[in-house]
Amino acid sequence: MGLPSAEIITIGDELLYGQIVDTNSQWISQHLGLSGFRVVRRTSVGDVREDILAALAAAEQRAELILITGGLGPTADDLTRPVLAEYMGCGLSLHEETLENIRRLFEKRGFALSERNRLQAMLPESCLPITNHWGTAAGMWFERGSKVYVALPGVPYEMKNLMEHSLLPRLKQHFKTQALYHRTLKTSGIGESWLADEIRDWEEQLPPHIKLAYLPHLGMVDLRLTASGEALEPLQQEVQQQIDLLYPRIKKWVYGFDTDTLASSLGELLKEKGYTLATAESCTGGFVSYTLTSVPGSSAYFLGSVVAYENAIKELELGVQADTLRQYGAVSEATVTEMAQGVRQRMGADIGLASSGIAGPGGGTAEKPVGLVWIAVATPTGSRSRKLQLSQDRDLNIRLSTAHLLHLLRQTLTEND
Repeated sequence: MGLPSAEIITIGDELLYGQIVDTNSQWISQHLGLSGFRVVRRTSVGDVREDILAALAAAEQRAELILITGGLGPTADDLTRPVLAEYMGCGLSLHEETLENIRRLFEKRGFALSERNRLQAMLPESCLPITNHWGTAAGMWFERGSKVYVALPGVPYEMKNLMEHSLLPRLKQHFKTQALYHRTLKTSGIGESWLADEIRDWEEQLPPHIKLAYLPHLGMVDLRLTASGEALEPLQQEVQQQIDLLYPRIKKWVYGFDTDTLASSLGELLKEKGYTLATAESCTGGFVSYTLTSVPGSSAYFLGSVVAYENAIKELELGVQADTLRQYGAVSEATVTEMAQGVRQRMGADIGLASSGIAGPGGGTAEKPVGLVWIAVATPTGSRSRKLQLSQDRDLNIRLSTAHLLHLLRQTLTEND
């Protein structure tokens, strides 16, 4: 038995104009995948009757489940309800239970029910309404032949609650989905193609019902194993057996599993070893500190930071030698090493991190082009540094420098493990 196929259609001009980021499709795809569905396409259309009808007709040819979000509001440009009624060949009629739910929500919020909001209770006659306890737009379930169509509100908070509390249990029962199990290994410090070369023979021996996906992002690569079958527990055991075979080969690059982040795994390492940390940042402008302190409980190991853009601040606050700056410049191995050593000593931390570079888009030279970054880690026993040559994009350079610096810290903490 294969995985039932699904297509997601998001409706709204604001999505096509880029005024709103479509986070709904990503969230729905993840949760449909975890529930045993195979998402075959995601489509966005504007508030145009003909375009919505065409998207529905095309999706019906590809998928068993067509899940629609958006266009269920009370304004004239919200077309999903009347267009679905037209597509299903039925009219709209007042659904008393939905109207009463809308009335209760308005009373709870201290508002009078408007005629425009009352129209949200006019639903296609062939739908099975799905009560929305979190907003005024009811969900709708349709069956047409062997296909199921579901319309949900576009407001993420409402959509997620309807999915979790009402829709997903009903979908699993209706489609009798297979068990699906995901496990993800998180790696840093190795590129996707190099990692693929390292594990090629392991990957080739994977059984057909266990699939491997490479998910690269910002100096890291996630390895996601997905297993499908009749029962969950045997899948979990099989995936763990495969991980046990894989992990020793790539241990030096694996920083965590599933929902772990590089920052959260570093936090656990620092607490385990009883180390404290401080940062000295130039080109990253505080992003290293932000990333580290985004982890709850980071005050147990993070002491503070100095954002030293000006050379004078590097000298006064971090103790970088004037001769070092004159001879080598701010973007150099010597300077970044003294920055890491200085912040460690002045803040009384066990470890100091530092970054200095040319983030761009301007400021580069032939000798020191845009994207040149030096990073360093200082400990009581010494320092280590690394030269990076990144991109022409400022934001990307800041984020990549941070990822590389945190990976260098992880290497330092685990090299003797």
